[in-house]
Amino acid sequence: MPFFVYGTLRPGERNHDLFLRGRTRAEEPGRLTGAVLYRGPGYPYAVEDRRGLVRGELVTARPEEYAALLVALDALEEYVPGDPASLYERVARDVVRDADGLPVRAWVYLAAPPVARRLRAHGRLIGSGDWRTG
Repeated sequence: MPFFVYGTLRPGERNHDLFLRGRTRAEEPGRLTGAVLYRGPGYPYAVEDRRGLVRGELVTARPEEYAALLVALDALEEYVPGDPASLYERVARDVVRDADGLPVRAWVYLAAPPVARRLRAHGRLIGSGDWRTG
């Protein structure tokens, strides 16, 4: 499954070269409906919200890189399955590919429930849904 990235892993951002350069087969613009973006400390958080839209890229890993990339991105996003201290949850969601408007199932890192609650109560929303222009 591809990854949907919306922050520092997007092409041209600081973590793209560190984690994705040379490990991907395709990177293409897409959008996630049913989520909104909040500002974080140097990176954004996507939070589920049925009225929202988040812009980013669908990143398809090279098959031989997929397993290692999954581990690396989970570590970067401080995601540990079942750990209540995780900042994010990795979930499968449909993301719309901009090129043809078709949905693609992809991994998305969403704010973990405790983080999402804090952001909804006190966070700074990125109204455009695009961290780069927000």
